[in-house]
Parts: sequence; C-alpha cells; structure tokens
Amino acid sequence: MKNFILTLLILSTSLCAELKNEYLSKKLIDSKIPIVDIRTVGEWKETGILRGSIALEFFNEKGEYNIPLFLKELNKKVDTTKPFALICRTGSRTSMVSAYLVDTYNYKVTNVKGGIMIHNMKKENMDFVQYK
Repeated sequence: MKNFILTLLILSTSLCAELKNEYLSKKLIDSKIPIVDIRTVGEWKETGILRGSIALEFFNEKGEYNIPLFLKELNKKVDTTKPFALICRTGSRTSMVSAYLVDTYNYKVTNVKGGIMIHNMKKENMDFVQYK
C-alpha cells in the first residue's frame, strides 16, 4: 500500500510539470507570464532586453554556471509555482535549462524557440529596451 501511495504522489507531482516550446509572440507577451532572459550581460548590452523581461544570467561569459545561485535568484524574482518563460540568444540554452527545470523541479516553463536573434532578424515589432 505504501508503494502505491508513493507512486501516486510521484505521478501527481510529475503531472504538474509542463514544458512548452513556442516562438516569442505578442500573444506570449500579452499573456503576462514572466519572461526570464538568461543570456549574458554582454548579450543584453548588445541587443537590449525585451521590455518587462527579467534579466537573470544562467551561463556567464566563460560558459560557467551556478545552479543553486540561479535558482535562488529565480525564486526571488519569479513565482515558480506558476508558469514562466525562458529566452536566450538562439533558443539553445533555454531548451536545455527549461527541460532541466521541468524535469528536476516540476516547474511550468515555456522555452522561447529561436531566442532573441530570430526576432531581431525578422525586425518584428517587439519592444526591446537598452540594458542598464
């Protein structure tokens, strides 16, 4: 009986986790879910950041990362019991980080496919602001 209850708990927890993959769109922005930009400081300075997004570096300029520090800062800035989105330069980093957060912490994460660069190249009217 204990094994059955434990199995049910594990299954119900994993059912709460959710990974979506979608392109940045007005619909996503209008949904008001937090968008966390995990690029490096240099990248934020180069292209600016999406207005209203949360700049929170995952990998530094050397490609190093600190998961406990990232999670601490993420949980300060985002209610991780609710859905949020991750964006990076091309979508490569966010695809890895999103999957990790969903699999390990049962977060509900939208991975923004194509990242910032696909939208800069398309010259879409996304509201970017200078990073300070």
